[in-house]
Amino acid sequence: MKTASKKILILEDEKPLARAMELKLTHEGFEVKTLPSGEGAISLLEKEDFGLLVCDLVMPKVDGFQILQEIKEKNIKIPLVIVLTNLSQTEDEKRVRALGANEFFIKSDTPLSKIVDYVRKNIS
Repeated sequence: MKTASKKILILEDEKPLARAMELKLTHEGFEVKTLPSGEGAISLLEKEDFGLLVCDLVMPKVDGFQILQEIKEKNIKIPLVIVLTNLSQTEDEKRVRALGANEFFIKSDTPLSKIVDYVRKNIS
């Protein structure tokens, strides 16, 4: 059985990016689940333990800000939260960090290999 620290939830509406992350992280030995929006994410996070959440901010129906807010309000424990977004405003980064995000990556500035390296170094 996989431990929670090896389980990753990816909330990303860009299917090619979500799939690429899923493949690379699975190859590294992680158990990965992906959702195309924040819809359903909270109920999944309440049912299952994850060691990492990778969360886009701009998604249909339920966005990343709402997800992070609910995680904080419901005191859902996730050891590591990475925000991966195209929003590059300092205010957005401050807001997500205040909501509990550990790292903030801008999609256009961050190669997928950097994210995989970060994950590998920060969860065991």
